[in-house]
Amino acid sequence: MADRTRPSSETRESERKEASRAHVADREPTPDELHLADALPLDPDVADYEEEMLERGAHQKGEGRIP
Repeated sequence: MADRTRPSSETRESERKEASRAHVADREPTPDELHLADALPLDPDVADYEEEMLERGAHQKGEGRIP
């Protein structure tokens, strides 16, 4: 196992800057990519689960509720 090292202050500062940057896609999807994504078959179990979670979220009460 390699010896452990301590990150320098420059490394820590660089990591802080990287972590605070906006997270965005490097590019928009191409029309071909959009078409291929739309052409993929939907898994019925996943679709049912999404509907169930949307319904639960719509009727959520108590802590964690988004008004």
